[in-house]
Amino acid sequence: MVTGGWITQADRSRWQQRAAAELAAILAAHPGIPVIAWTVTASGGALSGHVLAPAAGRRALFGQWRQALGLDEVTETPSAGGTPAYLHARGARGGVAVSGAPGVPGRRPGLRPA
Repeated sequence: MVTGGWITQADRSRWQQRAAAELAAILAAHPGIPVIAWTVTASGGALSGHVLAPAAGRRALFGQWRQALGLDEVTETPSAGGTPAYLHARGARGGVAVSGAPGVPGRRPGLRPA
């Protein structure tokens, strides 16, 4: 037996609005850090940041945002050669799930240290 209700469009809209408000607060609190691309997810109202910087500065900018947002859960996946190929960080702010990764949204980016 399944109990509970269905998730409505109004629920999803409210979650996205909450995530957008948290993004506005994040940007206001960190005006000195170079901007990154942000996505507000459709399903759960989470935020996803993407560092679209040149490879030479990508890791440093990712680190700045990770530290500023207090994202402690960091995953680093090495390539076959042992160099970092993918970085990802996640956490929560203001009840909103926040994640960040260097590269293009929806793809595992190739991150090569300088």
